Amino acid sequence: MSETFTPSRRRLIAAGGCLGLAAVARPALAGDASAAAVVAAARAGLERHGARVTERDVVAVADFSLPSRTPRLHLVDIASGRVDALLVAHGRGSDPSHTGWLSRFSNAPGSDCTAEGAYLTGQDYVGEHGRSQRLVGLDASNSNAEARAIVIHSAWYVGPEMLRTHGMLGRSEGCFAVSPADLPAVLQRLGPGRLLIATRL
Repeated sequence: MSETFTPSRRRLIAAGGCLGLAAVARPALAGDASAAAVVAAARAGLERHGARVTERDVVAVADFSLPSRTPRLHLVDIASGRVDALLVAHGRGSDPSHTGWLSRFSNAPGSDCTAEGAYLTGQDYVGEHGRSQRLVGLDASNSNAEARAIVIHSAWYVGPEMLRTHGMLGRSEGCFAVSPADLPAVLQRLGPGRLLIATRL
């Protein structure tokens, strides 16, 4: 967390004043991802993978075109179109210089990268990172999710305090790490059988 952070114009625009955000999910779309694009991505994911998705009320869309300091894990209520946005970390292999921006996706074991694609949410369990949720990769681009133990979990390096101190979140090993304060709501809304999409919008 000691890297020097030099914001570019795009980074300053995408920051959107999020340094003062609480950790809890809120109805907001930060940066350059419009509500329409997020909802469209959620609905397109359901069209593509509907046969595997048993619960179609909520879809998560992680927009990794945005920096880690921006709430970019969007929980989409399909019926109403409401979108709640919260913080989520990306993998250290996707951001080796620790700039706060994802530079590449990878499905390779040992890459410590975030993998692009659609995931099916599974059961929650208690593991190395406490309460977590299993994920199954539905695309060739994230087919190793289970073998890589890519899951949703909380992490100390995700939250407003990290943003105030470092201007960016810490990095995971490819998992979708959220704030400890956000995890209960995420697991409640993304119970088993729902869709999570990792992409760039």
